[in-house]
Amino acid sequence: MAAYRSTAGFQRVLHAVKHVCFKQRCGVIVCRYSTVYDPNEKTFDKILIANRGEIACRVIKTCKKMGIRTVAVHSDVDSSAVHVKMADEAMCVGPAPTSKSYLNMDAIMNAIKQTGAQAVHPGYGFLSENKEFAKRLAAEGVTFIGPDTHAIQAMGDKIESKLIAKAAKVNTIPGFDGVVKNAEEAVKIAGEIGYPVMIKASAGGGGKGMRIAWNDEETREGFRFSSQEAASSFGDDRLLIEKFIDNPRHIEIQVLADKHGNALWLNERECSIQRRNQKVVEEAPSTFLDPDKRRVMGEQAVSLAKAVKYSSAGTVEFLVDSKKNFYFLEMNTRLQVEHPITECITGLDLVQQMIRIAKGYKLQHKQADIPINGWAIESRVYAEDPYKSFGLPSIGRLSQYQEPLDLPNVRVDSGIQEGSDISIYYDPMISKLVTYGKTREEALKKMEDALDNYVIRGVTHNIPLLREIIVHPRFVSGDISTKFLPEVYPDGFKGHMLTAGERRELLATAAALYVAAQLRSQKFLGDLRVSVVPAESRQWELCVELDKGVHMLGVSRSGNNYTVEIDGEKVEVSGEWNLASALLPITVNGTHRTLQCLLRTAAGEITLQYLGTSFKVRVLSKLAASLSKHMPEKVPEDTSSILRSPMPGSVVAVSVKPGDNVAEGQEICVIEAMKMQNSMTAAKTAKVKSVHCKAGDTVGEGDLLVELE
Repeated sequence: MAAYRSTAGFQRVLHAVKHVCFKQRCGVIVCRYSTVYDPNEKTFDKILIANRGEIACRVIKTCKKMGIRTVAVHSDVDSSAVHVKMADEAMCVGPAPTSKSYLNMDAIMNAIKQTGAQAVHPGYGFLSENKEFAKRLAAEGVTFIGPDTHAIQAMGDKIESKLIAKAAKVNTIPGFDGVVKNAEEAVKIAGEIGYPVMIKASAGGGGKGMRIAWNDEETREGFRFSSQEAASSFGDDRLLIEKFIDNPRHIEIQVLADKHGNALWLNERECSIQRRNQKVVEEAPSTFLDPDKRRVMGEQAVSLAKAVKYSSAGTVEFLVDSKKNFYFLEMNTRLQVEHPITECITGLDLVQQMIRIAKGYKLQHKQADIPINGWAIESRVYAEDPYKSFGLPSIGRLSQYQEPLDLPNVRVDSGIQEGSDISIYYDPMISKLVTYGKTREEALKKMEDALDNYVIRGVTHNIPLLREIIVHPRFVSGDISTKFLPEVYPDGFKGHMLTAGERRELLATAAALYVAAQLRSQKFLGDLRVSVVPAESRQWELCVELDKGVHMLGVSRSGNNYTVEIDGEKVEVSGEWNLASALLPITVNGTHRTLQCLLRTAAGEITLQYLGTSFKVRVLSKLAASLSKHMPEKVPEDTSSILRSPMPGSVVAVSVKPGDNVAEGQEICVIEAMKMQNSMTAAKTAKVKSVHCKAGDTVGEGDLLVELE
């Protein structure tokens, strides 16, 4: 990795000690991005943030450091959201659906007029790459904190951007440069390019409106779904087709350009870990690039930015094959979701840079000023069920929420708090969890600890998947591509697979926790509840059930230390055993672990989050175990004859009616969740018995959709 570099120009930027990038805490270096406020450098008095959630909070934080007042906009269901509370002012811009609130230009323009905001930061998504919104702001004399409309238009249209990239001598992917008119033309073009092909929305981004096709049938289906998603997400159903680069890496370059013709590249971000073309884990820098390749990619990214007279923070995305050949994918003319990892390794506050540039100031740095200092990793924490297609949305209220901010070198960008609702109307992201280290190994270990210490209750989340990714040997070695998830988990994600030693650890911990709970229940305010209770036992015989396996355990106790004998082997478990705490820090055979007790019932049922995955354990006394065999078991539901919604969402289309014959794999209905359309298919060949939904219905996870005979 390149060493930290600092020139006189860069030193001038870091003149305010209280805002420098790295602060000393408890003897360790803590990563911070730099927001240096120069009172002589006037920008704006008031900025409106045309967004919600974590990115709105992120912008507000920098504005506060710069002495700028902020205005939040919100839908009616977001009236108590964190970004609304953080801002100096807030205005409701409509009901929950995004088309009536966060995409409602008239309402947002009205909020600007009423509050007197001088500038608008659009965040990412919503109106951030909408040229009409930027034009309306310009017409009213309001500054758009982003590039001008020409750059948004040129780079927002994937067809035009590809032509401009070619002219700027940027490597591009072979493909059809026009607009695809219909499904049959798509099939013809795909045949000429050669399969596999990528069908994607011309005005798209964020993985929406994208499909990979390997044959004519998949091309027709991909055209249908991509055009519908593109119309729903961007109001533009135009599609293009290009050659799909099989098994590539997704590496992007952060650029920064001002209105005076100056442009920089701020190193790369590795974004190859994806599901459904949406990023899951990112890191900076990439393990794959050498300094020469980094420089060439950076120079081409800057060349493209200068070709469209770009002025703001932007990201040029590339696909990189196994031989380090790289091809232009698209340019995002906005602040990227994963920008925090760039801030960690460069020390720059990208939001502050965007505000300065929008006001007309020149860049403060030269290319030689930009360092690669350490390593940063970002995990996108979503309210999703990772066991369903690597993450289908989950909704609910955060009944308990605790970010791992007490750990050093951990940053959490979030826009929620305990009690917040995760609804069907918006992206299910809970937060961006970022860890930093001097080396990649250090950053990964901190991410492992941070995920173990992250408390989220009330919604299903993807922490089990995130933790498995960062400890997987392929990821640790840097052997990754955009196919990482389907290659590592070809049958879908199943959670952590316990080794024999880990199984013993889990069983021993469950047994010790059970005994600790039993002993606590006998006491009140530290004393025995009943004075005639016999002397406290120090040995127990327990039966522990895990994954249909039954284990007989012997447990002995000495203070807070437990010795558990399992299958002739002893496991030593010790801890404070604070049963009221969300976290359960313990030591098992000398190894420190942080578990979470998600559920504990009087019937001996215990759910433990161990190594990121939730495991259901049942602990019984020897007597209770001998009697439990007489209890009736619940017969599982026959899922082959029914179709239930795997996620909350809305029904877009129903393709069958009672009496229809359907074949296995045939589409029955389409569910849209978070603007992604999902085709629901029949599990077997049968006749449709009944249909319990219609187009336009809102359904919850597990709701019955269709019954088969």
